Amino acid sequence: MRELGEELAALLRPGDLAVLSGPLGAGKTTLVQGIAAGLDVRGPITSPTFVIARVHPSLSDGPPLVHVDAYRLGGDLEVDDLDLDASLEESVTVVEWGEGLVEGLAEDRLEIVIGRGASERAGEGRTVELRGVGARWRGVI
Repeated sequence: MRELGEELAALLRPGDLAVLSGPLGAGKTTLVQGIAAGLDVRGPITSPTFVIARVHPSLSDGPPLVHVDAYRLGGDLEVDDLDLDASLEESVTVVEWGEGLVEGLAEDRLEIVIGRGASERAGEGRTVELRGVGARWRGVI
């Protein structure tokens, strides 16, 4: 998942919104760790479940990473309270558990659906589906 995240980071640019979904333990935060490494942002990258959102500034000349965990958010009003749209243009914003909550933030977005296979062992049997929504992602994914 980390390697995939680093590969995805090469495609991401300021203003991009990525929405991650998948069951607990699917690897969403690990994917974000790879994205963060690829973007060269300050870490550590941990699940922001209780903080809800963290901004990781760039260590080089790239965009900051805004890492959000929408698991505990109850709806659109709570998403609005985070003011994610205030930093969306200059940041790469990645939202775990954001499906059905954050799509209104941007016309264009990358939807990443992570699934676990039949294997019981941690880290095995992952499936990842990438869906580019909007003109930004046409021909990219």
